[in-house]
Order: sequence, then structure tokens, then C-alpha cells
Amino acid sequence: MELPVNLLMWIMAAFPIVLLILLMVKFQWGAAEAAPIGLLAAFIISIVFYKSNLELIGLESAKGIWTSLVVIIIILPAILIYEVTYEAKAFDAIRNGLKKFTSNELLQILAIGWVFVSFLQGITGFGVPIAVGAPLLVGLGVRPLWAVVIAVLGQAWGNTFGTLAVAWDALVLQTGLQDGQIFATALWASLFIWILNLITGIIISWIYGRWAGVKKGMPAVIVISLIHGGGQIVLSQMNPSLAAFIPSCLAFVAIYFLGKLKMYRESWSIQDSPLMLRQEGTKQAEENNADDSLTMNQAFIPYYALTAITLIVLLISPLNAFLNKWKVGFSYPETMTSYGVVNHAYDLYSPIMPLTNSGLFLLLSAIIGFVYYKSKGRIQKGGGTRIFRKTIEKSIPSTIAVIALIIMSKLMGGTGQTAVLASGTAGVMGQTYVFLAPAIGVLGSFMTASNMSSNILFGGFQQATSQLLHLNEAAILGAHTAGGSLGSVLSPSKIILGTTTAGILGQEGLVLKKIMPIVITIAILMGIILTIATQFI
Repeated sequence: MELPVNLLMWIMAAFPIVLLILLMVKFQWGAAEAAPIGLLAAFIISIVFYKSNLELIGLESAKGIWTSLVVIIIILPAILIYEVTYEAKAFDAIRNGLKKFTSNELLQILAIGWVFVSFLQGITGFGVPIAVGAPLLVGLGVRPLWAVVIAVLGQAWGNTFGTLAVAWDALVLQTGLQDGQIFATALWASLFIWILNLITGIIISWIYGRWAGVKKGMPAVIVISLIHGGGQIVLSQMNPSLAAFIPSCLAFVAIYFLGKLKMYRESWSIQDSPLMLRQEGTKQAEENNADDSLTMNQAFIPYYALTAITLIVLLISPLNAFLNKWKVGFSYPETMTSYGVVNHAYDLYSPIMPLTNSGLFLLLSAIIGFVYYKSKGRIQKGGGTRIFRKTIEKSIPSTIAVIALIIMSKLMGGTGQTAVLASGTAGVMGQTYVFLAPAIGVLGSFMTASNMSSNILFGGFQQATSQLLHLNEAAILGAHTAGGSLGSVLSPSKIILGTTTAGILGQEGLVLKKIMPIVITIAILMGIILTIATQFI
């Protein structure tokens, strides 16, 4: 019996996602409350409409729990490194240090919320840039809600070629692209990602100060975007693994020199900026901390350690290969629904490499930071206990939400609901499907919390659809993975990382409400550009 693709099945497949968004955006539920409801809906629909047995559901749920561990082992040390930095009052030193680097408040925000998080995305990924960047922005005086929004947006462009191009490699393997096809697809992908990158810089400037912010920030935005986007285009044709990492490093150098220019060296801020949390006494407090015994470089010790450890492990190939020998995972048998949807057997499903995992890098960095701050007298008596207690308290709601969300995505994929959503949409759209190609990438990243998983889940489908409709395969696949980068900003499990470390856990719906119009607008723009471009190639 073949899986039917009809209106009823499409509506049922969409229902858990619509319900999840409705609860979070409309009714302002936190992800920890909304995710279990979405999971329950997906569970019922899997049995009643998609004819799945309890064994299949149990195994897919087990896969979801295992996959969620990858996120959870990042959440815990990410919160830990934040709490260590907070306990040492290092955020005050970071803020004061940035003011010495540049008195331009907008450039400070761009430096952390765009350049620094992009750098972290280039080497780590998996939500680390959001978990680290959001509290740093809060330390600059950014409202926690906007800190999460900016950190999520700032890292988005690096979700295809970042983390040494793991998402890109997944797309190539899934679709079997060869030689010229690879570089053509990479070119399309990097072009669309450049659009996303440029818009990100403009949006941050707009949120900060509307037209005045855009006018002041535009020179820096253009320079950084040329390095990020332009550099990625060039390197994607040479070495895709470094196509995000090297530009993000160069942007670090550029932001330093931009801070030396007269237009950014002089003090400038917008006092009524909706982005900033202005409080009485803030100025006096900053003046009191101006002679703080901790320098900016000292305050950044945990983050310097994170960067150094990550680069050493990932870029020294023999060391990386040696550490990657240790893998942990489980085997799973083949399962099938009554409609014939097959989930292949795995000898080792989604293995975790504990010695090269970002969670370990964060943990080691947090320990190094704690020891260093302690040696400087910045961690007072009982500080270690406070840090540990706050870390556990903040991680529990996040853990619940992440597990429920990822199990939900596994159930939808394993029972055929995800395939029905995509194929049903393509069947109705026909030739106009090209317009929706980026949106399919957005949907994939939203559902799986990963552009890599989106490429695995929908890459083959996008390729087959483009061939069936005689569309430009490279353009469709490039737009798909660029859409996946964009869709990463909607991932509830990534947003949770930011709301947790920024201290506003439970406000994930508000973050989605701010981000969703931006994502929809950019997805439409990508679709229009792709539609026009494919008419001439």
C-alpha cells in the first residue's frame, strides 16, 4: 500500500507544526510547554492517519532522545560558561573593553552579534554561537529578547558552510553531486547566503536606530558583508570546508580596523533605541567599573580558550582523526509503516564523537575560565556552588523542550508526514514550485533544528523534483540549503539556547514572533530571485 498524498494527509502532517507555532507565537507559551503538545499531536496522527505501529514510534522516539543529547550536552556547558563569566563579573569588563575599542554603540553590537557569532558558527555551530553570543549582548546593555534575536540572526548565514561545511557535505553526499555540479550548486548557495548575510547587518542596524542606525551602520555592514558573503563565494569554488571559517576570521580583523576609523572611533549612540535597556544609574555603574581590575582580554579568557581548543582539534587533521575514533551510538533495526514508509536499519545511528564534540570544548573552556577567574580573586567563596546550582536550574526546562521537539521531528520524518508535506506542496505548485524551493529548506531546518538534517531530509526530494520539472538542479539545491541556513533562526531548540543563557527562558514565542516576519520576507525574496534567474538559465 502506497503512502497517499492528498489534502487530508497534508493537513494532518502540517497540524503539529501549525499547532506548535500557534501555541508559541499566538498564546505565548514557552517551548517547554508547547513542545510536548506538538509531540502528542504528531504521535496521534502517526497512528491514526499514517498507520504506524508502536514499535516504529518507540524506535523513532529513541532516535529522537539520542539525537537530543547532542543539543543537551551543549546546553549544559554553554550555560556553565555563561554562569562562570557572570559570577566573575567579566561582562562588565567586556562592555568597558569594547567601549575603549570603539565608543560607537552600534559597532559594538555588530562586533558581538554578527561578527563574533559568525566566527563561532564557522568553527563550532550546533547552537553554540547563540548560547555564547546572547549573554554577551546582554552584557553590552541589549535587551535580552533582542539579544537572542540578534544572535540567532547573526549566525544564520554560516549554517551551510560553517562548522567546516558539515551541512554542505551532507547535501553533496545525499544528492550524489559530482565535480562541476558541486561547484555550480555551491555558487548558487553562496549567492543566496550573501543576500541573507547583507540583510542581517541591515536589520541589526535598523532595529537599533531605524534609518539613523542604517545610515551609521551601512559602511561597516557593506565591508563586513563583502568579506563574509564575497569571501564565501570565492572559497566555495576552492575549498568549501573553509568557505565560512576564513571569511569570519577576516571579518574579525576588519571590525578592529573599522573601530579605528573616525566615524566609528568617536562616541555615538541613540539614547531611545528600542534595542537597548537604559536604566537609571547605568552610566554611573559603568563609570564605577571603568577601572575594573579585569581587562577585556582577561574577561575573554573562556572564549579565547574555546576558540583555541576548537581550532586545534578541528584543523589539525591527524589529531582530529585520532580523537574521532571514539564513537558512541546504538544500532536500530529497519521499520516500516503500513503504507510502506521504510526507515533503514543502522549499525551505529548518529554516533556522538565525545572527544570532538562542541559540548566538551565548552566544558573545558568553562573550567579554564573558572580556574583563571578564581586565581584572580574574581570568584568569591561559594561561587562554585552558585554556578553549579544556576546551571542545573536553567537547563531542566530547556532539556524538556529539546527532547520533545526532536522526538516530534523524528516521528514526522519516520512516519512519512514530512515527505507528504513536501511532495504535496510540489505537486500542487508544478512549475511555480521553484518559488518555494528556499521555503522547503526553511521548513526542513525548522523541523530538524539543523541545516545538515534538512539537507539529508529534503536534498534528494529537491533534486528529484527539479529533474522531474526540468528545472536548474544546481539553482534549486543551492536555494534549498540557503533556505536551510535561513530556517535555522526559527529552530525552537536553538532559540532555547539563547533564551536560557540570556535569562528569559519561556519567551521563545516572543522571539519567534520577532523573527518570523523577517524569515518570511527573506524567503519570499529568495524565491522571487530564484524564479527570475531560472528563466534565463
